[in-house]
Amino acid sequence: MTQPLFKEIAIENFTDLPAVVNAGANRIELNDNLAVGGTTVSRGVMSEAARYTAEHHLPLVTMIRPRGGNFVYNDTELKIMEADLFSAQELGVDGVALGALTADNRLDTEALEQLLAAAGGMSVTFHMAFDQLSTSVQLSALDWLVDHGVERILTHGGPLNTPIEAHVDHLTELVKYAAGRIEILPGGGLTTNNADQLAKTIGVTAVHGTHVLDF
Repeated sequence: MTQPLFKEIAIENFTDLPAVVNAGANRIELNDNLAVGGTTVSRGVMSEAARYTAEHHLPLVTMIRPRGGNFVYNDTELKIMEADLFSAQELGVDGVALGALTADNRLDTEALEQLLAAAGGMSVTFHMAFDQLSTSVQLSALDWLVDHGVERILTHGGPLNTPIEAHVDHLTELVKYAAGRIEILPGGGLTTNNADQLAKTIGVTAVHGTHVLDF
C-alpha cells in the first residue's frame, strides 16, 4: 500500500491552524507575514500554537526570521533570532526554520553556528535561503548542514518566481546527493493538483506549502 504524502502546511498566525489540523496536516510551519516569505510570530501566537498542536499530537515548526528581505543579518538581528529560539524552546515548539547568508550568498557559518547552538536540540529546517546560493556551492552547503545536524532543507530548486516544475531535475539531483543524510523538502508552487506527481518524480515523501491541502 502506498504511503500517503506527508504534508507540511505553512500558515500565517493562529487563524487557520484549527482548519488545517482538521483537514489532515502532518506538520505545521508557523509564520507571520507570508507575503514576504514568512517572519517570526509573536510570543503569544507561538505559545497558543504550541499548546494547540501539542493537544492534537502534531509537530510544530516555527519560522525564525526577524524581517523580510535578504538573509544577511547583523549582530542585533542575530540576538533577536537567538531570543526567539529560546522562546520557541521554552514554549515546547518541536522545530524551527532558519537560515543566514553572507553578502556574497554563501552560508554564514558563524551566524548559523550561533543560531544552531541556541536551537538547543530542536529539529532545524534550513529554509528557502538555500535557493539564494549558487548551484555551484549548494552541494558543499548541504554537506555543512548535514555535519551540523540540520534535519531538512526547504527548497524550491530555483528562483521562487519560476514554476517548481522547471526545477524538477535540480531537486532530483539534490535528493540523490543528500542520499538520506538530510531531507530535501520541496516547496513553493505545490498544490493539491500537482504535489503527489511532483513528489513521486523528485523522489520525496514529503512536501511543503500553503496549498497542498484543501481546508
